[in-house]
Amino acid sequence: MEPLANEIRPKSLSEFVGQSHLVGEGKPLRLAIEQGHIFSFALWGTPGTGKTTLARIYANAINAEFYELSAVSAGKDDIRRIVKTPSIDGRPRVLFLDEIHRFNKAQQDYLLPFVESGELVLIGATTENPSFEIIPALLSRMRVFVLEELSAENMSDIVDRTGFEMDGPAKDWLIEMANGDARQAITMLENTSHLYDKITIETLKETLQSKFLRYDKKGEEHYNVISAFIKSMRASRPDAAIYYLARMIESGEDPKFIARRMVIFASEDIGLAQPTALVVANAVFQAVTTIGMPECSHNLAHGVAYLANAAKDRSATNALGEAMEDASKFGNLPVPMKIRNAPTKLMKNLGYGKDEGNDPDGDLMPEKLRGRKYLK
Repeated sequence: MEPLANEIRPKSLSEFVGQSHLVGEGKPLRLAIEQGHIFSFALWGTPGTGKTTLARIYANAINAEFYELSAVSAGKDDIRRIVKTPSIDGRPRVLFLDEIHRFNKAQQDYLLPFVESGELVLIGATTENPSFEIIPALLSRMRVFVLEELSAENMSDIVDRTGFEMDGPAKDWLIEMANGDARQAITMLENTSHLYDKITIETLKETLQSKFLRYDKKGEEHYNVISAFIKSMRASRPDAAIYYLARMIESGEDPKFIARRMVIFASEDIGLAQPTALVVANAVFQAVTTIGMPECSHNLAHGVAYLANAAKDRSATNALGEAMEDASKFGNLPVPMKIRNAPTKLMKNLGYGKDEGNDPDGDLMPEKLRGRKYLK
């Protein structure tokens, strides 16, 4: 039986919900679809925001042969088979590569000549920054469209299309839980309808907690496990952290996703207490990038144990937060004259750079913030 999310997937822009900055009247992706422009592009956005749907609508608009692969399981042989398949009446071939960030450099290099020659029109979907995940040579031949999280109003329209009956509070709870992920909301409704006669807040919660919903890298449990992983390291509980690491590895989570969070954690939560934590976390990320699974799981475990056992200090993170609040609140406060750059004689005469470094109290803050201390 076809999943409901596929069954009700929009087939044209008139049915599509959200992303008005891309598909609204006169916007770039709408113009490309309406005018039949043929080019490769990347769709960057959070799960459930319409990447696959837009790819299919575009391919249909240019009358293309549409091939869909997931970079998690696909390889060079799959691409080779597509390229060797004779084209029907000279129609363009569109390859939609989901999670393109999971393709390594060698796989992306293999794609490059086919995209360059026009044999393949590539649409890459990713939840990660393309600047870091797509090789420069390939990225330079693609446009990048950034998708926004769906608004509550967008989500309400999508939930209504499922045809399921529920009261207002249940609908509001579902929309908040899905957090802009249309697929998650639709799947929750479909699963709840299989388990219960009525859709209420209570039955939605029961479905969410049941084993009926297994770990989904694009769904709720994904965020629950990564959150538990971070909180376990923060609480200096290495056994719990390694358990949640194992959960993610077992489910096929992208190891670079895990390693990135470790690099962030090293500065955000450990910081000045143990500066070598950032060195270790970066080394783990490098190992994950160059070695890959399954061997890099040992590097991840090593790094997680180190970070969880490290002393914690959020003073640098907190200091930045307070400073950013002031920067937002007070705007562009004048930099003190004594530390301004003075590249010309006129600027020196106006007092720029005067007595630099000779201030008795050493306060180099703008006048309005003199005496402010962020790093405590």
